Amino acid sequence: MSLLREALRSGKTKAVLAVAAALIAFQVFQEAAAPGKIEHPLPPTRRIDVIVTLPFPPERFHISRFQEFGRVSGADGNAVEVRGVHRDDLKKLARPYWVKRVEPIIKGG
Repeated sequence: MSLLREALRSGKTKAVLAVAAALIAFQVFQEAAAPGKIEHPLPPTRRIDVIVTLPFPPERFHISRFQEFGRVSGADGNAVEVRGVHRDDLKKLARPYWVKRVEPIIKGG
């Protein structure tokens, strides 16, 4: 027990615990913020075509991440079109801090 007490008094242990707490808090924040980035109403289909808006022009990394969820069909400015995203994956798509908004592509309009 005294070994645990000594470890908790250590400045290094406190720093590691602080960093771990910050990372956990950031993950919780991202999870809580994701639903608010998804525009509604969504079509009733299982697979949805969406436009993902970023605060900056997307780079190869961002396109690669979006391809994990669907087929990237184009990019224009700060927006990327992702087709065939499964409804259950929308929250995962909106989760990264660099995603500002996810909205459905309205067909025929």
